[in-house]
Amino acid sequence: MHIHILGICGTFMGSLAILARELGHTVTGSDENVYPPMSTQLENAGIELHEGYSREALKPAPDQVVVGNALGRGNPAVEYVLNRNLPYVSGPEWLAREVLGNRWVLAAAGTHGKTTTASMMLWILDQAGFDPGYLIGGVPNDFEHSARLGSSDFFVIEADEYDSAFFDKRSKFIHYRPRTLILNNLEFDHADIFDSIEDIEKQFHHLVRTVPATGLIVRPARDRHLDLALARGCWTPIQTTSVGGESDLSAWRAELMESDGSDFMVIHNNQPVARLRWNLTGHHNVRNALAAIAASKHVGVTPDHAIAALQRFGGVKRRMELLTDVGGIRLYDDFAHHPTAIATTLDGLREQVGDDNVIAVVEPRSNTMRQGFHGDRLLEATQLADRVIWVDYDAQEWLRNMLAQAGPNHSSHSVMEELVMDVCRDLPRPCHIVLMSNGGMGGLREQLVKQLETCFG
Repeated sequence: MHIHILGICGTFMGSLAILARELGHTVTGSDENVYPPMSTQLENAGIELHEGYSREALKPAPDQVVVGNALGRGNPAVEYVLNRNLPYVSGPEWLAREVLGNRWVLAAAGTHGKTTTASMMLWILDQAGFDPGYLIGGVPNDFEHSARLGSSDFFVIEADEYDSAFFDKRSKFIHYRPRTLILNNLEFDHADIFDSIEDIEKQFHHLVRTVPATGLIVRPARDRHLDLALARGCWTPIQTTSVGGESDLSAWRAELMESDGSDFMVIHNNQPVARLRWNLTGHHNVRNALAAIAASKHVGVTPDHAIAALQRFGGVKRRMELLTDVGGIRLYDDFAHHPTAIATTLDGLREQVGDDNVIAVVEPRSNTMRQGFHGDRLLEATQLADRVIWVDYDAQEWLRNMLAQAGPNHSSHSVMEELVMDVCRDLPRPCHIVLMSNGGMGGLREQLVKQLETCFG
């Protein structure tokens, strides 16, 4: 079968392409943003790419068109598909129908931590010899690709609440029908498709409706919006997680041995299981680990084996990924799309480095931030940084208004050269610089690595 994917270079759609190719299909695709690393991964898999959305890429007509959720009416390729009555489907529906089928799906959902938690589950099952299939919305450092079919009944997936397609406004995760479900947290995000937190709670409730009574839901003990979503109805056993003294009633608890989360004891049903010492920091990663351990136990991996696997966990690209360490200056790359994600990352780093100087370079790029939502929370989210430099390529008015209320340790720039100069200005040592964005930052990462290694190497 010939499958053509519209929007193929997005992380989700590119991963679908890899799976379709593994199934033996002829796969081609179109996108406006055809560039590495996804383009390289796809070309290496023998997938032909077309830049732009020309109708010529759909000639001769493919057997099926998979439409990414970034495309809508008015797109020339979409209009051609509709006018020619070509068979089309959303990415999540294709995945559910062609890959997930009768497999045991382990899903990680939530506003934050989906990629990392799913990668932890994947690594635990892989190290236990399960050979799970997977689709992750990022690139786990322990694996070559962001997706594979696997040979077992198990499939690990990052379950996104974003909509499925222009013709299917349900959240992607509604299609996945997990048997083991992690609900990390629930906050307002994606203001381009959701009008309120209640809208998101409803989608999470719809997801909960798909989990069988023989399944399992793992969630933190404290999350008000998850409480509200689950109060709409739940027919599946729930296990809760907690860190420190949050709750003595949780099935899974972490007793911190180090305040930065790099060392903790895992406690299950009030019984110590094993101690986890690893390279990750932050209480959010401790929560992610507890959830992954609980979910893995549901499919038969003992907690001590799960903990042993996590001690070797390599993390995920763009989750506090160290880009360079030169002359006492460490530069990290972090995928930050929400004030809570920014705050928890900086909190974890501060716990780790103590009084060392921390510089946060933040690009408020998500659709929600660009509409001015969360503006009142961003200053608070960055308060643990000694300096905050805002990337403002589009000269956003809401950002200028917010910075008018900020202190002298905040600055913003719309020109790349000015950004690089400001970041590198009067750097104390030791120093930790964190780049925080859910996008490419216009090449700022590469420029900073080059500048730091030139000046301090």
